[in-house]
Amino acid sequence: MDPEYGSQYSAGDIGFVLICMALVWLMIPGIGYFYSGMARSKNALSLIMCCLMSLVVVTVQWFIWGYSLTFSKTASVFIGNMDNALFRNVLGDPSIGSDKIPDIVFAIFQCMFAALTPALAIGSAAERARLLPMMIFIFIWSTIVYDPIACWTWNPNGWSAKLGGLDFAGGTPVHISSGFASLAYAIILGKRRGHGSITGGEDFKPHNMSNVVLGTAFLWFGWFGFNGGSALAGNMRAAMACVVTNLAAAVGAITWLIMDYRIERKFSALGFCSGAVAGLVAITPASGFVGPGPAVAIGFLGGFFCNLAVHLKHLLKFDDAVDVFAVHGVGGYVGSVLTGLFAEQYIAGLDGVTEIEGGWMNHNWVQLGHQFADATAGAAWSFCITYLILFVMDRIPGLSLRVDPEVELQGLDAAEIGEMAYYHVDKVVTVDPQSGEQKIVSEHIREVRGNENAQGDLSPEKIVAPSQFNNV
Repeated sequence: MDPEYGSQYSAGDIGFVLICMALVWLMIPGIGYFYSGMARSKNALSLIMCCLMSLVVVTVQWFIWGYSLTFSKTASVFIGNMDNALFRNVLGDPSIGSDKIPDIVFAIFQCMFAALTPALAIGSAAERARLLPMMIFIFIWSTIVYDPIACWTWNPNGWSAKLGGLDFAGGTPVHISSGFASLAYAIILGKRRGHGSITGGEDFKPHNMSNVVLGTAFLWFGWFGFNGGSALAGNMRAAMACVVTNLAAAVGAITWLIMDYRIERKFSALGFCSGAVAGLVAITPASGFVGPGPAVAIGFLGGFFCNLAVHLKHLLKFDDAVDVFAVHGVGGYVGSVLTGLFAEQYIAGLDGVTEIEGGWMNHNWVQLGHQFADATAGAAWSFCITYLILFVMDRIPGLSLRVDPEVELQGLDAAEIGEMAYYHVDKVVTVDPQSGEQKIVSEHIREVRGNENAQGDLSPEKIVAPSQFNNV
């Protein structure tokens, strides 16, 4: 191999994109902790595992053919081909995303986006979906839903890219596709046992807000790599993307917090976290095209509309366990449309390369139509194909999507994984009144399952011998 091979790239740009890749990776367990905290304790571990399973399944799928189907340089207007299957010829040539980084760097950066997206989508199936069919679904969904949408949005040969649609970091491929897929998943699975009943409503509140806040922190932190890294170089455009990302998240959090305070008269931690994520989602497609002023408007409108959208599940009577559709589906759609309003030529040109006609800010009125076309096509494709995939899978012996009622009552942690998120150690201690010496009389470890009986009441937690948990 030529010793000069790859020497045309800046080590700084390569390092920047690789660091951003690691930040996006961190968002995946962040989603797991966010979802875990919003679920009941008996399903907490399963949601973290589902998100990590998305990471490993999609990583393999991306290597086999996902990258090639999305970013092959001779792709059609709809989907790529198998030219780069098994990462063939993916090494040091200039990438299709930017000639500032090589193929291999671009491939691993985009792999994290592909792995993140189904992890978002499966949240609506929390507490009632079987894990094995979910893993198979993730592989199929990535191939025939995510890859085509990402191809037509980001591949220069894609129909949306040719049309002039603007999507800097994944409004349609990531958020709209995952949000509308989650809606289909929730409808196919049906409601959780007891959800919506008079006696069961209290049991479905988040069990651990600390996990939700921790997950939000991971997501917010990783989003700097998600949006900033999409500049594919360490430049002023990447810096601006980070600025507007942080600003939109802050405004979204404040907006949601105020809207909830108006009703509850409480400063809800869940409202804060939901609003921050809504702001992050809404700014994603616009982050490389808008300045700080429009970012405030996008953060506010994203938080506002997503907050309203949360109530749709009650009106339409579907059980989206962690509000994926309201935050990612609606937030992604709002952000994509607002990109058509606020995109500016000079922001896109901060990298010294990109030239766009801008949006309404630059009197390019047709851009709004392009954004509607891209967002609506992505939403329709994701919902319809996801529904079809799940409908067919649920009728194949051995691939039924939903767990049995007994398993749902027991909790997926114990039934599907065989391990629990929480164990409590109880001790009975006596104190000698003369010497003050303490002595342990008895000790046992309890699995925290939150088991329910048929009426939805909590049953006594199972006492487990300490010898079974030597490593606790």
